[in-house]
Amino acid sequence: MNTAAYKEELEQYRQHLLTLAARNLKPILMKRISPEDVVQDTLVEACKKEDFFDVNPEIPIYFKLRMLLFQTIKNIERVHLESKKRDAFKELEIHPIDENHDEDSPYTSPFDKFAASITGPLTHIAKLDRYATVKQALSSLPDNDRQILELRHFDEMSNQECAEVLHISIKAASIRYVRALEKLQQVLKEFTEFNS
Repeated sequence: MNTAAYKEELEQYRQHLLTLAARNLKPILMKRISPEDVVQDTLVEACKKEDFFDVNPEIPIYFKLRMLLFQTIKNIERVHLESKKRDAFKELEIHPIDENHDEDSPYTSPFDKFAASITGPLTHIAKLDRYATVKQALSSLPDNDRQILELRHFDEMSNQECAEVLHISIKAASIRYVRALEKLQQVLKEFTEFNS
């Protein structure tokens, strides 16, 4: 693929990446870095790593871009939050962080939201374990199932958008999503809190 075509292919995912960056960039950094900055840095990095996109062609390009975007965010956090110069914590009021959230994961908020959407009333202990439970269940699913669930619930894509990213028909995306949810439900049944 020539360079121009490669850049054009990456650009088609810009809007999805912007949405993802806006959702995962910590509020404390919003004064310094915009989602547009994150996406631009991600795409620049992607243009330097054409070989990275040639390896494992079965993995959709968007998922490789997501990986680069999360790496970009982690690098930004390291520079701005761990640096002694111009302490970002002095620039913005910080609200208490839920001690049960995994701050190292870019999926903390989406996982929590997703977990809440598929559970009924939980005991206090089950609430504390909710994030870890859903993360473990999702990680046990085959790639195809995990990908469609991530797109629908973490990236908040429509069925049509999922189909476009995965290069499959809308009907196939819909079927894959329903089957993935059913598999996830089966995995979660081993946890008593998820049984009906």
